[in-house]
Amino acid sequence: MRRRDFVTLVGGATAWPFASSAQQAVPVVGYLSGRSVNSEAPLRTPFLKALEGAGFIVGQNVVIDYRFAEGRDDRLSILAAELVQRQVTIVVATDRPSAVAAKAATNTIPLVFHSGDDPVRNGLVQSFNSPGGNATGISVLNNQLGPKRLSLLREIISKPGVIAFVVNQNSTSTPTQLQEMKEAAQAIAQPLLILNAANESEIDEAFATMLREKVAAVVFGAAVFYQVVADRLIALAARHRIPALYEWREFVVAGGLMSYNANRAESGRQVGVYAAQILKGAKPSDLPVVQSSSFEFVLNLRTAHALGLAVPPMLLARADEVIE
Repeated sequence: MRRRDFVTLVGGATAWPFASSAQQAVPVVGYLSGRSVNSEAPLRTPFLKALEGAGFIVGQNVVIDYRFAEGRDDRLSILAAELVQRQVTIVVATDRPSAVAAKAATNTIPLVFHSGDDPVRNGLVQSFNSPGGNATGISVLNNQLGPKRLSLLREIISKPGVIAFVVNQNSTSTPTQLQEMKEAAQAIAQPLLILNAANESEIDEAFATMLREKVAAVVFGAAVFYQVVADRLIALAARHRIPALYEWREFVVAGGLMSYNANRAESGRQVGVYAAQILKGAKPSDLPVVQSSSFEFVLNLRTAHALGLAVPPMLLARADEVIE
């Protein structure tokens, strides 16, 4: 699908601060994502439903101008600039790199973000309770969940051994993820193999290294690119019979073994709620950043059986969703 997609949406009033502009009689939502069209669906679908619930209906009184970077963070500044040049009413950015690019592109157009990292540390807002400026949104702190994922994976692997941690070295959140994962592994004497993979060729190389080193399992770090190539990661893990834990539920539904993260449907809905409030006149600075407190552990029992893994009853009982 083309990088640029135009979809007409429902809307009512124009968004702050453009309410007096005749050119913005029909508000335009600039939707910026580092993902692909397909991998964006888990956030986009609840976002659109929330807008519709607030009275913004596709095809009537709002336009959504989509920009997808297809896993290439280096494209985000260009895409953000395009939306600003179009003078969109509001920008919705659904991952941390997109939000940072949008914030750098404008300090006047309202911005609603979905971020997997601390928005204060990333310069998106002044504080959670008082965002200040033109931005607010949802923080899921996804980048800090590595130690929990490591713990869950250790419970299901059939024998002790080295666990690989695959990260995208081009992501600015990777140093934080590495530090927390290394500290967690050291605390429990878990051997950890760090592998970098920022493109499909490096993914193949990472799996070759895992086979050579005979790893017991693999945890994939938080990275938008991995969501874009999810099918490839799942297929390689299945082919080489390596138990794997991923970021999001969608990996597990598609055949991956396990995931642990925030509830993305709820996060997408909240982004839509905030976008609708701003379209009706609210200011981002008056809307506190919402920190997700709803997490879900998803387990694919079919994949576990295919890998010859015996799922401990206590682990199975803790799963929020089991794919059978």
